[in-house]
Amino acid sequence: MNDDLLQPPLHGAHHPSTRREGTGPGSFALAADVGGPMTFSSPDTPGMPAPSEKTAWDFMPSDWTQVDGRWVPPEGFVPVTQLEHARLGTVTTEMKRVAEREPHLSAEQIRDEVAAGRMIIPANRVHLGHALDPMAIGRASRTKVNANMGASPVSSTTDDELEKLRWAERWGADTVMDLSTGGDLSATRGAIIEASTVPIGTVPIYAMIVDRKLEELDEAAILTELEHQAQQGVDYFTIHAGVLRSHLPLVRERLIGIVSRGGSLLAKWCLHHGAENPMYTAFEKICAIMRRYDVSFSLGDGLRPGGLADASDAAQLAELRTLGELTEQAWRQGVQVMIEGPGHVSFDQIEWNMKLQRRLCHGAPFYVLGPIVTDVFPGYDHITSCIGATSAAYHGASMLCYVTPKEHVGLPKRDDVKQGCVAYRISAHAADVALGIPGTRDWDDDLTKARAALNWERHFDLAFDGEFARALHDEDLDVDTDFCAMCGHDWCSVRISKEIAEFASGKAEGFERDGVQPSPALTETQRTVLEQRGVLSVDALHRLATKTRSAMSGGAASPACHSAKADDATAQRVQAERLVPAEQLTKSRAQSPAE
Repeated sequence: MNDDLLQPPLHGAHHPSTRREGTGPGSFALAADVGGPMTFSSPDTPGMPAPSEKTAWDFMPSDWTQVDGRWVPPEGFVPVTQLEHARLGTVTTEMKRVAEREPHLSAEQIRDEVAAGRMIIPANRVHLGHALDPMAIGRASRTKVNANMGASPVSSTTDDELEKLRWAERWGADTVMDLSTGGDLSATRGAIIEASTVPIGTVPIYAMIVDRKLEELDEAAILTELEHQAQQGVDYFTIHAGVLRSHLPLVRERLIGIVSRGGSLLAKWCLHHGAENPMYTAFEKICAIMRRYDVSFSLGDGLRPGGLADASDAAQLAELRTLGELTEQAWRQGVQVMIEGPGHVSFDQIEWNMKLQRRLCHGAPFYVLGPIVTDVFPGYDHITSCIGATSAAYHGASMLCYVTPKEHVGLPKRDDVKQGCVAYRISAHAADVALGIPGTRDWDDDLTKARAALNWERHFDLAFDGEFARALHDEDLDVDTDFCAMCGHDWCSVRISKEIAEFASGKAEGFERDGVQPSPALTETQRTVLEQRGVLSVDALHRLATKTRSAMSGGAASPACHSAKADDATAQRVQAERLVPAEQLTKSRAQSPAE
């Protein structure tokens, strides 16, 4: 075999781990280009659109002038938005905070990315007066995750939504969109903003048609509602200004038409009035309101595909071109912009979609829903979509909008929010590691060391959801031995590797374990996890939930199971005693109330 075949296709990216741990070759992504159009990027498959040669610097306000290579605003100009401050070379307090949260970037780099339009800091000046902790969305920063929530006419209350907010923040949402369409929308929105530490986005058209027929919507109503929500502190608005009347004939042959609520409402308005989209015709006035409060645009994809058959079609792409034009207009007004992307796209089309947006929208951050890569798994669309989301983030998306198991079938409840957040944290982190963003793999390396050392407590401390992982472990084996229930003692490859003196495996400094220990009693959360799984009997659950270390060890200084001080025969005996026998599982399932 030609040895050249064994050389990985490296493209100059830095190793994902700042400490260069491990024996792997590193990232196959392109070399980091912070300050350039590629930033952290995947290599282009042949035929992909090249990045735009333009940035926000090419779309300056008409009354600014260049003096000695620097842009100078008119006399008396007072910067308001993060974009305007960045254009003037100012490092804001918010940029400094973002740098603390993105340690691979300096505050000056963040300023320059914001000035170029490749990054936004969604931070309404009103929300900054509450609990908002500034963050950034852009290709130079880590991939972000948004969680959708909101009361509907048939389900949920303001208290329910505040609980979902706290839960979404607990499980890693970087931003939250309030998509309420029922109840007191203004009160719910205000309560969410005051309580939130993360940026809040909305789709203002929902509130615009409460107590008003869609056909009665006009420019005055649009601007009044936008002003109200900006005053409340909303950090970014989804504005479906790219749905043009001329695009609507392109939708006629779709299998599922328009699936965006905002897009469908505005399409109906255009057809009823025989007029252009009012969000488009009033765009300059909308920009003026958003600039006053530093509300960022999330230019909505009102014609996104709702099924694989409609992905990358003429309607979707015509709107995307318009969104690129609107981006230029917003930048001229000093307003920050990100672009919303498609929801249902087959896996083979994802890279092209990401890189076409990069060109048409001049590198403005891309915020995508999924994409969902197959349509036939309702109830599991948090999985079908996070597959697409990982690819999207690797190829160009800056923020991923989560999908929950309730997508397409109902309003998410608390556990659905968790499932969506966890799935998308997986996607975002996997993409960041693949892109070679410095330091992102350190967490993985530490958990690998803990796993190699068979240090179960450290293993679960490092896990994203350690309580859940611990519960699954204790379902089979409630002693932290130097083997797990999957392989057992004799077959445990990790134990064998650790015992080979010539191997470094399991010997990392700081990850050693003091010896075998009983695991602690189940927490209430862990007990609930195991009850819902329906594998263990009630008696077994009670024993795990009420045990103490002394009871589990029989009062001995250490439990009678395999360790450096116990022989293999003892370990095998404990394995037989501690592992749940298959016949007990069968009996437990038969006795389960769920049966």
